[in-house]
Amino acid sequence: MNNSKFKMDRIELQKLRDLPIEGVAERLGLQVVRHKALCPFPDDHHASLSFCVRRNTYHCFACGAHGGVIDLAMNLLHKDFREACRWLTDETPSPSLPEGRGYTSTTESSSLSGEAGRGVAFYERFFQRPWLSPEARKFLFEERRLDERVVRWCRLTSWRDRQGVPWLQIPYYDREGKLVGVQNRNLVPGALPRFRFPAGSQCGIYNLPVLNLLTPGEELWITEGASDCWAMLSTGRKAIAIPSATLLTQKDKEQLSIVHCQLSIEIHIFPDRDLPGEQLFLQLQKVIPNLQHHQLPPSCKDFSDYYLLQKKPP
Repeated sequence: MNNSKFKMDRIELQKLRDLPIEGVAERLGLQVVRHKALCPFPDDHHASLSFCVRRNTYHCFACGAHGGVIDLAMNLLHKDFREACRWLTDETPSPSLPEGRGYTSTTESSSLSGEAGRGVAFYERFFQRPWLSPEARKFLFEERRLDERVVRWCRLTSWRDRQGVPWLQIPYYDREGKLVGVQNRNLVPGALPRFRFPAGSQCGIYNLPVLNLLTPGEELWITEGASDCWAMLSTGRKAIAIPSATLLTQKDKEQLSIVHCQLSIEIHIFPDRDLPGEQLFLQLQKVIPNLQHHQLPPSCKDFSDYYLLQKKPP
């Protein structure tokens, strides 16, 4: 019994050490850009704190501070080893099994391997127990006027950083329902950075699990960006989204080509009303020959605008 308990304790400790260090740094209030941040220990003005994602460590070239995830929490929070571990544990809530189709449990997602797998695995638990702050609810339901069922399906959640800035957290799943990426959206109007992506995130095509719900003869809609996808889903259509017109990768094209070949469905697109949007349609048409183009009205720059226009009272 004692040996088993010791083994479990050691495993839990290793899980804390394996938390993605850049994600922990951001939750501690640091702004990480290109694996660097201002060091909180000296009077740093040149982003001397460097993160090595491969080793999951940090090093400051100004003061010499270095270590792993637990060391970082100890130094920034001024806590001893046990207190820092307790804080890291509290910041990683125990999982509960999700309800609904298309998404896997934490146990299932443990098959994610390598650096990218460790990076996104830390965040999966937050999506299994979604929580929406007042700012998130205002953005989603008052400003965007989305259907609550869509928000639940997409497992949107929210959090606040140490400065009190509210963020919306958006999960990206592959077709099998495994978490592969996380996008954080700043909910303060006009604030920068507008988006943050934890280390290891692979935010390609959004809402791929919806493909498993399609039946022959149904329509699939392609939009630009997650917010346009939420709007399309809120109209009752099944939809996926690419990151943007300028970020369509070869992998994304191959995935869409496979979808086109495997499923007997009609595929439609509402590209943004700009030159990149039209160029996107031409790119997609090469891999989806029967892709049907729909033009937005002149007053709408994207489908979210069009959706809100339709939601206005007559």
